[in-house]
Amino acid sequence: MTLLLSRPSVSLDAQGHTLKVSGDVDVNAAAELAAVGMKWLKGSGLNEAAFDFSGVAVASSVAISVLFEWMRTCNSQQIAIESILLSAPLNRLASLAELDELIAHPGEVF
Repeated sequence: MTLLLSRPSVSLDAQGHTLKVSGDVDVNAAAELAAVGMKWLKGSGLNEAAFDFSGVAVASSVAISVLFEWMRTCNSQQIAIESILLSAPLNRLASLAELDELIAHPGEVF
């Protein structure tokens, strides 16, 4: 496990080919979180990646925005997305926003 970002509200770890987010993704941390993850994806040399947001306790549209930035980066780098794991609050938010299918099948849309 490699710690990529540690802030009072949120942290980002790389575990194998998985980016794991823990804490609360708020507006103040979102841009940096997205940028650090994008840099890691671009420099990873991976063929596939996974995203784990199960450690995010509070539903937030900025967390979903970070996820979509990483998905776009994967698309541009030709990195297949193996899986996306969301916490229960983020799952509910994605469902309410009718994004759950996009998240469940990211390779079919991006």
